[in-house]
Amino acid sequence: MELPRAFGLLLHPTSLPGPYGVGVLGREAWDFLRFLKEAGGRYWQVLPLGPTGYGDSPYQSFSAFAGNPYLVDLRPLEEAGYVRLTDPGFPGARVDYGLLYAWKWPALREAFQGFLERASREEKEDFASFREKEAWWLEDYALFMALKAHHGGLPWNRWPLPLRLREEKALKEAVQALAEEMAFHAFTQWLFFRQWAALKEAAEALGVQIIGDMPIFVAEDSAEVWAHPEWFHLDGEGRPTVVAGVPPDYFSETGQRWGNPLYRWDVLEREGFAFWVDRLRKALELFHLVRVDHFRGFEAYWEIPASCPTAVEGRWVKAPGERLFHRIQEVFGRVPILAEDLGVITPEVEALRDRFGLPGMKVLQFAFDDGLENPFLPHNYPPHGQVVVYTGTHDNDTTLGWYRTATPHEKAFLERYLADWGLSFRKEEEVPWALMGLGMKSVARLAVYPVQDVLALGSEARMNYPGRPYGNWAWRLLPGELTPKHGERLRAMAEETGRV
Repeated sequence: MELPRAFGLLLHPTSLPGPYGVGVLGREAWDFLRFLKEAGGRYWQVLPLGPTGYGDSPYQSFSAFAGNPYLVDLRPLEEAGYVRLTDPGFPGARVDYGLLYAWKWPALREAFQGFLERASREEKEDFASFREKEAWWLEDYALFMALKAHHGGLPWNRWPLPLRLREEKALKEAVQALAEEMAFHAFTQWLFFRQWAALKEAAEALGVQIIGDMPIFVAEDSAEVWAHPEWFHLDGEGRPTVVAGVPPDYFSETGQRWGNPLYRWDVLEREGFAFWVDRLRKALELFHLVRVDHFRGFEAYWEIPASCPTAVEGRWVKAPGERLFHRIQEVFGRVPILAEDLGVITPEVEALRDRFGLPGMKVLQFAFDDGLENPFLPHNYPPHGQVVVYTGTHDNDTTLGWYRTATPHEKAFLERYLADWGLSFRKEEEVPWALMGLGMKSVARLAVYPVQDVLALGSEARMNYPGRPYGNWAWRLLPGELTPKHGERLRAMAEETGRV
């Protein structure tokens, strides 16, 4: 695919400002689109949008297809008389997921009851049509969530054996007994996809495209693993025998043990990679570009025995990436995929990426720890510029936080290198903008910056600490924190570098 010379901002919707504890797909999201448009930006990048569970990670979702009910804006449902909203005292600067869970699910249930009692015939017909159209994934998801609620939130591989094994009699009884609960979970998805479709349409009207994020793996406790255990390396109890992760690297001395079950690629391939075709088709309904997380796992993935507590013990196992992407091209033609090609990247991974013309990623925070041959330094980017440059990602510290903990060597190298590009800074708070300026000046066709760097925020605004199971994904913008002056500065920088 060919990227335009442009820039965008990275902001997960949960980080949007607004009342009721978490960012939602409402007026604040529309305001952000307008800010981006006025700043000259053409892309809004988000993290995965699936429903989150324990740990609140968007990369560990209950479904590969569903949307996160936390992102549903309930204010229109209050205006329709379906629900009455009260604020239990949410903090403004961070998401309190415990409080959010205790408040939002009951509010959604109240809205569902109000919908059943007072919705118009047209709305109810639209909801029924949605359930019918999306039944291919929605019915498994709704039953999975209903059963999960019925069993006190336990993961599916701790349910009674007949349900774990999806015995026909047990499933029929569950569908009959839990029909209303299934309808409720389908209702949350109807709300999410209606609001997302309206937001996407608003983005297109403003000339803004949305970059989505697709995790390569799915969560162990998800509708897909429960509904299709044959696709995964599981034992007779439904527990993974091997799990995903990455070996020791920049982020962690013991690697990252993500815990996701690994695919039985032979089974997926015999089915024509239908699961991946369905995933990508759904993603292309939601997004204009799709960032595929952990792209290197399509060439080879780090297989960790499930009994191991860290990722140190593991091995590389080959994956059928070339055959998979050939199949994707057969179905879709050339697809707008960005390859997250960070980590342990080999010539084979690069060859797979380049064979299918997929832009990769460059992260400027990785550029200054060694010499001039570092591939993250802008003068080493490919001449065609078909890469996406970031100051940092959701897994990095903010740029100001990174600079404050950088070594003297990195700081000195950074200053010399910026000077070669006509850039400088007088105080550390200016480092994020200097690094954004470097990305703007680079040959990279697309530059994407976390909003935390636009605001020059420190480590307190970091989104995720890889390997840490708590306290992540919680940072939020404050109302009015992103100002027209920020937009004017971004536009000026973009105009100077041909990105508007």
